[in-house]
Amino acid sequence: MQSSNNLIDPELIKIRRLFATPLASIQYPDAERLNAELKSIVTRRMAQERNGAHHSNDGGWQSASDFCAWGGEACDALVRFATDFATQLTAVHSDQYGLTEPAFEWKLNAWANVNEAGHSNALHGHPGAFWSGVYWVDAGGREEDPGVGGDLEFIDPRGMVASTYNPALRMRVEDCLTAGFSITCAAQSGTFLMFPSWLMHSVTRYKGARPRISIAFNFGA
Repeated sequence: MQSSNNLIDPELIKIRRLFATPLASIQYPDAERLNAELKSIVTRRMAQERNGAHHSNDGGWQSASDFCAWGGEACDALVRFATDFATQLTAVHSDQYGLTEPAFEWKLNAWANVNEAGHSNALHGHPGAFWSGVYWVDAGGREEDPGVGGDLEFIDPRGMVASTYNPALRMRVEDCLTAGFSITCAAQSGTFLMFPSWLMHSVTRYKGARPRISIAFNFGA
């Protein structure tokens, strides 16, 4: 983009992007096998506990937050993977040693989610936790068809930064074009997404033909 001010060489501008908000993702190795087992387990659990829990979900089914205690190879493997993921993203600070790797045991809870056509999740956060995450067991075809929706939407925690004075304004800075607005993240089977628990988020209305299945996690210290 050409600058309208010829007195400024954009190459000489130094920019520090302060207070960045991390959104980390990783693909589970051999996800197809794991997801087949998890899908069967969640489907059976839903049949046994039809009422489920009700928190942010508008429709759909949520299990109790006891996924970590379900047991079995597939569930235990995902819990280990999630725990390692959170640990890799975390440091512990002390005056004596500075930043060190965490050596504590996480306090975690997790639950299964099943959304069908017409279901969504209202805007919410996860107070009391440090990291929150979601693992998509079955994205319901979102990879092939964006029209099925059900995207995870994150709201800028700083509020309407760029749109306060003029909704058309954008910050011409890398990673800052969405400042003051929201961003969406498409569900993808086998992907684990991790974000700060205070980051407000919602799930847009899902329109897929088959159930969207995911596992959500909270990590506290």
